[in-house]
Amino acid sequence: MPNSAEPEVLEDLEKGAESSMGEENPVQARGWKDRMFRLLSAGRVELRGVLPVPLEERTSTQYSNYFSIWVCINVNILAITFGMLGPTYGLNLRDSSLVIIFFCLLTAAIPAYLGTLGSKTGMRQMLQARFSFGRYIVSIPVLLNLATFTGFCVITCVIGGQCLAAISEGSFSSAVGIVIIGVLSLLIAFCGYNVLHIYERFAWIPALIAIVITAGSGGSHLHEQAPMPAATPRGIFSLGMAIASYMIPFSGLASDLTTYLNPKIPSWKLFLYGFAGLTLTTIPLMVLGAAIGGSLSNVPEWEQGYATNSVGGVLAAMLLPLGGFGKFVVVLLSFSLIGNNAATMYSITLNFQLLVPQLIRVPRYVFSIVITAILIPVSIRAAMDFFLSLQNFISLIAYWSAAFVAVVITEHVVFRKGRYDTYDHDAWNSASRLPWGAAALTASVLSFGLVVPSVAQAWFTGPIAKITGDIGIELALVTTAILYLPLRALEKKLCKR
Repeated sequence: MPNSAEPEVLEDLEKGAESSMGEENPVQARGWKDRMFRLLSAGRVELRGVLPVPLEERTSTQYSNYFSIWVCINVNILAITFGMLGPTYGLNLRDSSLVIIFFCLLTAAIPAYLGTLGSKTGMRQMLQARFSFGRYIVSIPVLLNLATFTGFCVITCVIGGQCLAAISEGSFSSAVGIVIIGVLSLLIAFCGYNVLHIYERFAWIPALIAIVITAGSGGSHLHEQAPMPAATPRGIFSLGMAIASYMIPFSGLASDLTTYLNPKIPSWKLFLYGFAGLTLTTIPLMVLGAAIGGSLSNVPEWEQGYATNSVGGVLAAMLLPLGGFGKFVVVLLSFSLIGNNAATMYSITLNFQLLVPQLIRVPRYVFSIVITAILIPVSIRAAMDFFLSLQNFISLIAYWSAAFVAVVITEHVVFRKGRYDTYDHDAWNSASRLPWGAAALTASVLSFGLVVPSVAQAWFTGPIAKITGDIGIELALVTTAILYLPLRALEKKLCKR
């Protein structure tokens, strides 16, 4: 795919100016600006940013990229880490596996579906959200999306840093490993769409091999499961919430991965590429994580590794019988997280441009440096109590994500009747041609009247959740969609758009 270029310093973006893709920069910038753009373009750095991609530039027919990029995002130890939460909720391996399978299949459909809109509309995910949340109110979900993605980047950096620290034998701390993972991810996110897809197309292969070797090396202990009490609704729904917290936030970046694909492919086929890439990788890795978590207390070497370097220490202990080769595999495991981290950081750069209208003038790649500067110190702090940080993080993100996707999907299916031509490229940056966003915001906020009593967390358990377990995500999805229908109909009648 050819590279993309922007108008000079994005001077005309506020007027809805279009950029073009091509090997040569069509804009005759002057002086150092011209030299900079030419240099970045020659290095295959994506310059377009969040601008809509016109139909004539959606030329890529490598549809399998939508499968491979989800595979690379998920074939790493992040999914294993989430699976390890099963025993912490009092679930044995069988119950954890059943919950993982059900909730993964249920929630993976959401990002897989939203990703199909990218090729049809040529718009990034949060840019599409302007057509329901409006030009200004969209800043609220964009800000929440930035916080969510940054949180996931923190988790991946911490896990990768712990893996590298676990094999260093004290020569460097997890902080050094965090810096390594953060900087390597920066290099890919800085370059953008083309380089990201090239990397993700192949990087999952060594990652998968490393995970298979790890499971094989420590597999003899996986049957040593600690006894667990009978499963409770609270335990089942709490793990289900964790899985949804892993899967649903992908909806905030799904279309970012498909905007340059040719829209001629049927949506159902592109959906299957995404759904398969999400589920065929996540389910077995989460089940493996549940098995590791259930065996942890019965294998002294694993327990000691966990006490020293958390997840990274456990994986290093599993590979200990392989000696020096095992340490090499741990390095591969830590680097497997770069695929997830780079894709997330790439979407963060696009989200920054939509946070407030003025930031659209700042080139996308600049924000990759900004987020790395934020990410590294926060990750170093979070590593001090990793699993507590992880549980606190996932307890906050799933509920808003569910409300957000309920609005976006209801808008597309009901009010736009699934018509992609209603996402007008000339209207994306014009407040007078976009919805007010009041209906979207009101429906999302009012849904929490039912969500909050249905939340079951360490810091709060609502009265409904005491009976049913945590069903906040399910209620956020359903309640927001129901509320949005009359509110959006009223808004559409009043604002005529």
